[in-house]
Amino acid sequence: MASLASSLQSLKVSSSPFNHGSTPLSSLSKPISFPNTRKPGLVPAIRAMKTMQGRVVCATSDKTVAVEVTRLAPHPKYKRRVRMKKKYQAHDPENEFKVGDVVRLEKSRPISKTKSFIALPVLKRNDLGIPMESQQPSPPA
Repeated sequence: MASLASSLQSLKVSSSPFNHGSTPLSSLSKPISFPNTRKPGLVPAIRAMKTMQGRVVCATSDKTVAVEVTRLAPHPKYKRRVRMKKKYQAHDPENEFKVGDVVRLEKSRPISKTKSFIALPVLKRNDLGIPMESQQPSPPA
């Protein structure tokens, strides 16, 4: 028994501020925080601009078109991809779009209670200046 007591004495830890919770939390050193290297005024925050593509379904209102956007999303239960449709109100300042036109919606500041997108025309492949394969002349045989 005496050997056990002597071995415990030899294992006794020297005084530490963490023994038995005797040190109050206020005297412990605070963790070092790294300084903020990014200056808020110099570098603008990067925000992704939200754009969608859809078909105009209603153009009766003045300077407003209703655009239906179709996307593929997994079904919550069956996990099969299904078409989800949603209608957005978009700003059309010149009333240039008619029902059936394909437009690109670009996020902007809120214009009214329901309008926060601007309708823009979609560039067709021919508008890019690159002739399509079907429009190129076939080589003489």
